Amino acid sequence: MISPTDFRLMYIHNNSDPGEATTIISGFLQAGGRWVQLRLKQASTAQRLEIARLILPLCQPFQATLIMDDDVDAAKAAPTHGVHLGKRDMPLKEARKILGPKAIIGNTANTLEDMLTQAKQGADYIGLGPFRFTQTKTNLSPLLGLQGYQDIMSGFRQIHPYFPVCAIGGILEEDIPILMQTGISGIAISSGISQKTKPEKTTQQLLQVFP
Repeated sequence: MISPTDFRLMYIHNNSDPGEATTIISGFLQAGGRWVQLRLKQASTAQRLEIARLILPLCQPFQATLIMDDDVDAAKAAPTHGVHLGKRDMPLKEARKILGPKAIIGNTANTLEDMLTQAKQGADYIGLGPFRFTQTKTNLSPLLGLQGYQDIMSGFRQIHPYFPVCAIGGILEEDIPILMQTGISGIAISSGISQKTKPEKTTQQLLQVFP
């Protein structure tokens, strides 16, 4: 079961340099972050495994969750706690067969229809976005903006009041309070942490903003 407190801030790491990954994620965890996703698009499965196996021991003392983006094989081999699947990735049912019933499997969504389908198929959480333009992701779906989140979450919460939903895509610290009011469960941030000189201090500041 996903802890609401742990899920409220997800750090998405997208640099395949092992040293940088260790430094930033260590700071995130020390500051109270408890959810890490490795989104290593340009890396090989071997490189993803190398980094995941460096990060897992860092997560364990904090009982933090480590998710692998896209790569089901790497998620199983590491093993991470689960995988996040985009629209063009392996179908959820197939990933579930490979990873087993205890694995956490998240899905990307851009519409209410996406979310309802993914919840029905057995996703454990949904990453809804993008909120605004972000350079960390190519082939962006249509931007949702605040109004989009309000409209989609209003419909989704009528059917799934407690289902974990994470907002993603160019989110800044000042966006967090108003986005949390739309009914989402948490926020995913990448460059807002990784591009700061002090990831631990930045994470502390972000966590303090949550209502």
